[in-house]
Amino acid sequence: MSHTDYLERILTARVYDVAQESPLEPAPRLSTRLQNHILLKREDMQSVFSFKLRGAYNKMVHLPPDQLRQGVIAASAGNHAQGVALAAQHLHTTAIIVMPVTTPQVKVDAVISRGGQVLLQGDTYDDAYTHARQLSAEKGLTFIHPFDDPDVIAGQGTIGMEILRQYQQPIHGIFIAIGGGGLIAGVATYIKRLRPEIRIIGVEPVDAAAMSESLQAGKRVRLAHVGLFADGVAVREVGEETFRLCQQYVDEIILVNTDDICAAIKDVFEDTRSILEPAGALAIAGVKAYIEREQLQDQTFIALACGANMNFDRLRFVAERAELGERREAIFAVTIPEERGSFRKFCACIGNHNLTEFNYRIADEQEAHIFVGVQIQNRADATQIAQTFAENDFRALDLTDNELAKLHLRHMVGGRSPLACNELLYQFEFPERPGALMKFLSCMSPDWNISLFHYRNNGADYGRIVVGTQVPPHEMDEWQAFVDALGYPYSDESRNPAYQLFLG
Repeated sequence: MSHTDYLERILTARVYDVAQESPLEPAPRLSTRLQNHILLKREDMQSVFSFKLRGAYNKMVHLPPDQLRQGVIAASAGNHAQGVALAAQHLHTTAIIVMPVTTPQVKVDAVISRGGQVLLQGDTYDDAYTHARQLSAEKGLTFIHPFDDPDVIAGQGTIGMEILRQYQQPIHGIFIAIGGGGLIAGVATYIKRLRPEIRIIGVEPVDAAAMSESLQAGKRVRLAHVGLFADGVAVREVGEETFRLCQQYVDEIILVNTDDICAAIKDVFEDTRSILEPAGALAIAGVKAYIEREQLQDQTFIALACGANMNFDRLRFVAERAELGERREAIFAVTIPEERGSFRKFCACIGNHNLTEFNYRIADEQEAHIFVGVQIQNRADATQIAQTFAENDFRALDLTDNELAKLHLRHMVGGRSPLACNELLYQFEFPERPGALMKFLSCMSPDWNISLFHYRNNGADYGRIVVGTQVPPHEMDEWQAFVDALGYPYSDESRNPAYQLFLG
């Protein structure tokens, strides 16, 4: 299909029966931090919290009446499913949606609430797609493709039409998330026809980069595996038509990781108080990476906030990883001698930096291994801390980019120790403010050996610390006087069954 044909299709697309012209809003906090003008195209504000209803409705409203009455079927990781269900409800027909079993429950429930019949099949979109195609042939249902269809592409392209109408000043670049490619294909085709100087930049997760690899290879590449964190773009192979259009009209693709995406979710929340889903925040993560790479200032960038169907249970993970994505936390494994004074010397190396996490369990008579998170300003700050450790003869391993350490090992430090005799386990609370943990550590008496330590900053008003201390039985009165004098609320957890089962 020619450029002119797509322009006409976009201009005549039927989307506003169900979609609204979404606002183009400034992101003031993010703009100030990046020293550029950042605008968010708020497709997360559609009734289904995603842009997908545009393409789905435009496709279905153009079906012949008898074909529409027969019913439709679709495969989707969630947002396209809601678009199809809404369109079917509006057009008074039935819709079967095949979804991967990995789809967040919030998206499954949303489809059901709009009258769609949900079938869960396979782990990825491609598994669901194969099953939906089989059912389409068996039942005579019209398959509504989520991205590789001219009417779907044209429906998504109306977003580009709105952007140029809403903002008529110079734009350096428009950033768009890529799954199968329908959104970026539609927007790019329209923008490049009318404003070819505007850069169109796609954004993909590093573990689901089907379009990026396809463009590099000059042909569509099918990925063996895709990451599922950004489930809305977890596609193994991009569309044939979307690939053709991206070859012509997309300037480049930027890849971002999970931490970058989590940081972008936080950025949008701070500016809008809205919570995007991972795929919905891809474009914002891409803008940040692009500006950092190009060292640009005072330019205008538009990012499509394309979805907000976030599973609430993921928020804890997002909050934990956002600081890493912003380069505001570094994680180290530090080895220090198991001798008096080493712990205080270690604290001196941290200096005025605020600790975000501290894990330690006595395990060896010669060396102690500490898992520590440190609040930093940038990566250069982390490099300086590592250098300080080295200057003090502490071996330090930077784990900031170690996925296994961040996801699992940080919560598994320790275990039972034959060296932890006469151990007491106490939990303390303290007001969570900069320097509070260091103040607590400095109060700990050098007369008793610390054998276990865990702390994690969770953004609450109060911090919680668990400390194991080796106190000889004949010094219990002195210990009691010490903890009373500390002035922090505490509880004795030495008889806690969980401690006795796993650590005692």
